[in-house]
Amino acid sequence: MNANQIRQKYLEFMKQKGHAHIQPAPLVLENDPTTLFTGSGMQPLLPYLLGKQHEEGRRLTDSQPCLRLQDIDDVGDPRHTTVFEMLGNWSLGDYFKEEQIRNFFTFLTQEIGLDPHKLYVTCFIGNEKYGIPRDDEAAQIWQKVFKEAGIDAKIAEIDTAENGAKRGIKPGEHIFFYNDKENWWSRGGAIEETPIGDPCGPDSEVFYDFGADRQDEKIYGKAHPASDGARFMEIGNQVFMQYRRKEDGTFEELENKNVDFGGGLERIAAASIDSYDVFEISLLKPIINRLVKLSDKSYASHTAEMRIIADHLRGAYLLAAQGLAPSNKQQGYALRRLIRRAVLKALNLGIEDNFLAEIVPIIAENYNDLPDSILTTRDRVLHVLGNEEQAFRKTLRRGMKELAKMAQQGLTGRELFMLQDTYGFPLEISVEEVKRQNISLSASWQEEFDTALSEQRERSKTASKGMFKGGLEDHGEQATKYHTATHLLLAALQQHVDSNIGQQGSNITAERMRFDFNLDHKLTPEERQAVEDQVNAWIKDDYTVQYHEFDKNYAKTTLKAEGQFWDKYPAKLRVYTIAPKAYFDSHPVQDKVVQKPLAPRSSHSAPISVEVCGGPHVEHTGVLGHFKIKKEEASSAGVRRIKAILE
Repeated sequence: MNANQIRQKYLEFMKQKGHAHIQPAPLVLENDPTTLFTGSGMQPLLPYLLGKQHEEGRRLTDSQPCLRLQDIDDVGDPRHTTVFEMLGNWSLGDYFKEEQIRNFFTFLTQEIGLDPHKLYVTCFIGNEKYGIPRDDEAAQIWQKVFKEAGIDAKIAEIDTAENGAKRGIKPGEHIFFYNDKENWWSRGGAIEETPIGDPCGPDSEVFYDFGADRQDEKIYGKAHPASDGARFMEIGNQVFMQYRRKEDGTFEELENKNVDFGGGLERIAAASIDSYDVFEISLLKPIINRLVKLSDKSYASHTAEMRIIADHLRGAYLLAAQGLAPSNKQQGYALRRLIRRAVLKALNLGIEDNFLAEIVPIIAENYNDLPDSILTTRDRVLHVLGNEEQAFRKTLRRGMKELAKMAQQGLTGRELFMLQDTYGFPLEISVEEVKRQNISLSASWQEEFDTALSEQRERSKTASKGMFKGGLEDHGEQATKYHTATHLLLAALQQHVDSNIGQQGSNITAERMRFDFNLDHKLTPEERQAVEDQVNAWIKDDYTVQYHEFDKNYAKTTLKAEGQFWDKYPAKLRVYTIAPKAYFDSHPVQDKVVQKPLAPRSSHSAPISVEVCGGPHVEHTGVLGHFKIKKEEASSAGVRRIKAILE
């Protein structure tokens, strides 16, 4: 059973158990200062675990792609990846420990076919200081399900991972108690860090045993479920939210208890083929196989490089397929970093030519089963990634040449800054190459680099005077006109260039507008003229601009409003509509619902633009003046930029 089959089997199994299949959240998070990407399966469900009612009911399931760049330096070992997929199910005040434990055990042993003798589980040992008892309930349920499978599962109290490394496991033990560092969940972490008022509780993790010969006791100590090493691998975690922290710091039982389950698809797939190396599974092994052919080198002799390339390109594909383009800011930089690290490792393998065209179709085939709501621009991915590969290879050749020159005298942080600032050679790659080539580097290189960077920023302050972070600078009359003009521009681009175009950013002053949008080619003269003419035609027709508040789901699914940050929008939001006045007369809004079905966007009676926006806007387009595109250029790979004025 390959990974795609396991995903499908899991979702079908949970639906048979009464769970509603919900769509996963986008991997790329917009406008969230706390995190750039969806990093866990429960992250999008957190509001509902904290008490919000979910429209699909109290039993939910999904499969959520995730990305954690904090693990990037660990990629290269048998089980760390930046990208992973979490199989999830939730009970929001419905079933609890008995049904959850039985369901997961049944799925693993009967649906997937794992040997129950190779399954080991952990439970919470309790905390006397905070009055939270040992989770005997979960342990006893595990004993029952093991017994029904013909296994007399003994219980061991380990408490800490350090104790486990000294003690190991004894014959017949399958259930282990650990403290809150291993088996407690709260948003703060350990028990004492649990936020006041938050649901929290013990968890029960499930591990697969790849065999005693996989444990290097000289390095990791004796094997036990929570140990490092290759013998045991966690494949699922069940969080039982049954407590809430009170104002006085103590804990009380919740009346309505929740279950939050997450199982690693890649890890379950590895267990299903009894391989401790997750890169042997169907989502990754075909990439490795192609790298072996391209490099004419074996996986055994170049394991780390091939794992890094396979992981990073899989992550790059998923990000680009959601419309993200490489850039030097935030998520775009993360994508650029994944591509560049992969290309650099390919060079280490001796792959001198562009190779992404060989790899991307393999990844795309692996992810045919993911919904279009997650991967929205699959057909453009190769073009976006390929352009970045070509550009970076030029940067690498130039940067490597300069690095070699500088290395003859030894390197300081100032040289590393120059490589990045002048030649576009990223700092992290310089550092990797310094280590790989054993080049002499000053002990204070980081301080020297930071000083050079600070000096450069100081020099650029007068150059950046008057610039601002983005969006609408002020709410003055002219800036408000430009704000409305951006809505017309987006609609014209979708109508005359590509219906899949979406806004990637905007910057508005009282003097001009700047608008970024996803597109993989320069506008042709004909496209540019058609867009400009269309905006001016809509201005001349003096269409009405109105806003109403709608429920988010209605705005997205029924009105099909344009929006950038659906996962972050509030439950009720403001939607601006630009349309002929007659449209508003024939489509009154009552109780946050348009009282007449919308006409197709192509219809003359339909709105020109329906877009989520906070405003402000003009009341009718006739006041905007004449729209003129002054410049159209590349902003970053896969993203174009229009600068325009109203005359």
